[in-house]
Amino acid sequence: MVRGASGIWALQAALDRRGLGPVAGVDEAGRGACAGPLVVAACVLRPGDAARFEGLTDSKLMTAAARERMFDLVRARAAQYSVVVIPAAEIDLIGVHVANIEGMRRAVARLPEHPGYVLTDGFRVPGLTAPSMPVVKGDRVAACVAAASVLAKVTRDRVMEDLHREFPRYGFDVHKGYSTAEHGAALTEHGPTEQHRWSYANVTAAAVAHDLAPPHRVARSTAAAAVVQNGATR
Repeated sequence: MVRGASGIWALQAALDRRGLGPVAGVDEAGRGACAGPLVVAACVLRPGDAARFEGLTDSKLMTAAARERMFDLVRARAAQYSVVVIPAAEIDLIGVHVANIEGMRRAVARLPEHPGYVLTDGFRVPGLTAPSMPVVKGDRVAACVAAASVLAKVTRDRVMEDLHREFPRYGFDVHKGYSTAEHGAALTEHGPTEQHRWSYANVTAAAVAHDLAPPHRVARSTAAAAVVQNGATR
């Protein structure tokens, strides 16, 4: 793993100078949530566009308004991008880390043109079809990874706002499916929905308390077994 040089465009510029471009950045949003999808994006930025992306950084460090503006700019100016949405049911089936890796592979594969090099945020992704390198805090170090983080987070936030309209009692529009005190209280009171990740311990506990069985297959977890053993029938 490497850390980028000074300047969020420096790493991409160094790869481009060595003939390794186009450089794609990949990042995800929603890995730590217990409800809603995992969203993964891949993005290739034009080497000469640094001045147009002033303020681009890790999406989590930006205000919601700044993220929305940057989201529109990335979609308008990126050389290419793709976004992959992995639903909670798939996360429960294969596990969040495997889903994350698979989502990154899919995002790169869905780019309209094959990248020459891929920068991933934080950890190595085997099975990519181009040379790649994990970058520690990549969304703060590499512009293309930061752009991917914006695409992933804004897309996911919009999904969670839509889910709030479907399940207004849970406050998805506020906490976006993460394990806040308010979300925990709603889970305790109402039990989980089909949009929750039933392989997660807090969701399992709420399901058991409400005598609810998983609405989809849950693998690699004691969660489903715990619910069944406690006699859930609906």
